[in-house]
Amino acid sequence: MKIFDKAIETRMDRKCTFVALGGGVIGDMCGFAAASFLRGVNFIQIPTTVMAQVDSSVGGKTGVNHPLGKNLIGAFYQPQCVLVDTDTLNTLPDRELASGIAEIIKYGLIRDAPFFEWQEKNMEALLARDAGAFAYAIKRSCENKAEVVSLDELEGGVRATLNLGHTFGHAIETRLGYGEWLHGEAVAAGMAMAADMCVRMGWIDKSLQSRILSLLERAKLPTAPPRHLTTEMFRSTMSLDKKVADGKLKMILLKGSLGNCLFTSDFDPKALDATLAAFCDK
Repeated sequence: MKIFDKAIETRMDRKCTFVALGGGVIGDMCGFAAASFLRGVNFIQIPTTVMAQVDSSVGGKTGVNHPLGKNLIGAFYQPQCVLVDTDTLNTLPDRELASGIAEIIKYGLIRDAPFFEWQEKNMEALLARDAGAFAYAIKRSCENKAEVVSLDELEGGVRATLNLGHTFGHAIETRLGYGEWLHGEAVAAGMAMAADMCVRMGWIDKSLQSRILSLLERAKLPTAPPRHLTTEMFRSTMSLDKKVADGKLKMILLKGSLGNCLFTSDFDPKALDATLAAFCDK
């Protein structure tokens, strides 16, 4: 509303351009304002965090949170351009840096096994903010995301695979209160939970689960949600997830060798029950 107030007070017209300079929240909020103001004005993304540079600034998803669930209000709206300056990462707190790395790990898991293997060799370089390592990781992440988005811009199917770990993760963020955990921290715990569920169904082997947990831990990311979140809290929040269709929850789950996943409602509900029971106190 503050963006709209300012735009209207200063009599901006349809030829104006909104510029999002900041992290994922700024980009999502500014992009949604640009999509909505006068039914759409020009929009440029200048992401300054790892999370925004590798994920949220690319692909045209914009939106804001609702108290009952994350990203439930928004629009698909492509920016005119995305400008990434990796020097901005030097100002990031370590925790924010690690949060963005969660999304880098995600790309390797869902579709790019060689990239995951590269991360296993280069995680310490990323944490040390090595410019060459980060330039490569950002480029490879954006290439992966752009390929998926070009196939399915409006998330009818394959684009949803970019949300590995997000069904559990969004529930963690919503229940803790937005900002308590960073997005990437919640997604990391969500990916660990998804891997646990896939092992229980026999969809991936335990050795892959171990590699996932090891890489998350080396990235200084959580591998479990806070214990006080209950199975009922997860269930009620997940039932409001954007990926619920016809009353059925669809999830992104790993199946087969590294780099393979699927978006499906055809999973064993007992495995979900067992995973929630394993990660929650009650």
